[in-house]
Amino acid sequence: MRKLTWAARGVAAVSGAMLLGALAMPAAAAHGGPDPKGKPAKGRPASTTPARPTTPRCSSERDVSSAVVDYSGSGLFETVFRAATDRQGHAFLNDSRNPGVWINLAILPGAPTCAQDTALSATEEDPGNLYITLLGSNGILYQAQCTTASGAPFTPATLPAACGAGFTPISGTPV
Repeated sequence: MRKLTWAARGVAAVSGAMLLGALAMPAAAAHGGPDPKGKPAKGRPASTTPARPTTPRCSSERDVSSAVVDYSGSGLFETVFRAATDRQGHAFLNDSRNPGVWINLAILPGAPTCAQDTALSATEEDPGNLYITLLGSNGILYQAQCTTASGAPFTPATLPAACGAGFTPISGTPV
């Protein structure tokens, strides 16, 4: 019986030592994987595969702007143009002649990939011009000049033709 008691104490001591070692050892070294901080585990060579490049994430406050044609002699009278940004920096345009349709302005060439702010203005003629100005996360203002026509609301299909060259940077932006 004495031998059995001594053996039981020995097994308990060894089990305790193994448990203590497992708790004290980093998990990455225990399974041979990479360290959570990106360092290779001891005894393992560094990975030869290059790290994926990180693309900067765009974070933007939501922004809304609008312009209304208020010249009663125009076929665009009371047309409301709205621009908005979402939290990911995407900019959208809405034409009140086409309710519920929001056009992603990224379809226009030169649009900033991360819009922080929007501004709109419209001329009173028919056809007139709609000026869309976006502030990019790089501090540069980008502007597109789009021709409006009283009978044709903007849609994703018609906006690129109406805006011609798309967005161009405004030189000397002081932001």
